[in-house]
Amino acid sequence: MKTIHITDRDELPQVASAIIAALGRRTVVAFRGEMGAGKTTLIREIAAQLGATDTVTSPTFAIVNQYRGSGNRRIYHFDFYRIDDLREAYDFGYEEYFYSGDLCLVEWPEKIEPLLPEHTMNVRITVDSETARTFEID
Repeated sequence: MKTIHITDRDELPQVASAIIAALGRRTVVAFRGEMGAGKTTLIREIAAQLGATDTVTSPTFAIVNQYRGSGNRRIYHFDFYRIDDLREAYDFGYEEYFYSGDLCLVEWPEKIEPLLPEHTMNVRITVDSETARTFEID
């Protein structure tokens, strides 16, 4: 596990770089943290570093947004906050995304925990203060 402490949002690029470097062959990343911890902000930085020029916003109502990175790489951004039943994930075909080989960045994975692939990368975000965060990457 890698732990990174930042005291300012300007340090977020190093966290995004560390996550990208640690991916290896994994394609699903679960972002865990309380409301307002910075999950979407971190995902925005990861997408930017992968060449996405799209506006990255949380897909709270749509459940999934798609972005295009360098080399036309697809990046899927999920927000399962509003999921109340696993059947909802089945209904929109989560398997097609999670097992596509495309990068899947998942907010609120706790809502669909049993559906996450075995080798999902976990990123835990702890709020230390208004500007400081601790990131645990495993």
